[in-house]
Amino acid sequence: MSEQGHFKFSTGVIAYPIVFVLLIWIVFWFEIRFGLSFNSFGINPGKLLGLRGIVFSPFIHSGIDHLYNNTIPLFVLSTALFYFYRKIAWKVVIFGILLSGLLTWVIGRPANHIGVSGFIYVLVSFTFFKGIFAKHYRLIALSLIVVFLYGSMVWGTLPIQEGISWEGHLSGMLTGLLFAIIFRKEIAKPKKFIWEEEHYNEEDDEFMKHFDEDGNFIEDLDTENADEEQRIKYHFKSKND
Repeated sequence: MSEQGHFKFSTGVIAYPIVFVLLIWIVFWFEIRFGLSFNSFGINPGKLLGLRGIVFSPFIHSGIDHLYNNTIPLFVLSTALFYFYRKIAWKVVIFGILLSGLLTWVIGRPANHIGVSGFIYVLVSFTFFKGIFAKHYRLIALSLIVVFLYGSMVWGTLPIQEGISWEGHLSGMLTGLLFAIIFRKEIAKPKKFIWEEEHYNEEDDEFMKHFDEDGNFIEDLDTENADEEQRIKYHFKSKND
């Protein structure tokens, strides 16, 4: 498992991200095909009906550019999530969407906040901070890659561009940081050799038993032990005894 430092590929590593991407594209295709608009199902802060957007908003996009810009980051970051953090991946996905959406509903402006970008910010933030907290060389490398590819996204958490839900982005960023702290105890650790373990005892190591006091290697340990331990004594008895 990845949380023990063993990063293994599985079908879900690719399958789940593909499903996520297909879902948002299918919803967009459905809107275009039947001339519909699901924008009203976004997160509408301050209104009870707007709470439904917490679940629906990640699947709704305003246009092809909006959808395309979210597709690649969603696929790349969710793939990394399921590969490096498979044990907690679904917790991050489900609770990340719900918590970031709820926070957007609390702090957002009166409008319909739509798009999966809030969840993408959860993934960016979680992946970056979790790697830093882990102090595992592979996860730190992943954090640096995330910064290189998506570091500029931090500007999306500021109210500097009209028509962008910076509240959703900020909510996602804070949620990802929170999850990195919450799951800090489940940090991946590099695999240790047996002699690096805390309770390692050299005298119990079968390999080390092959060396004598002078450091010479004994290939056939059983024969050597037999020569030392089995000493046969012969006694001669005369016929008169």
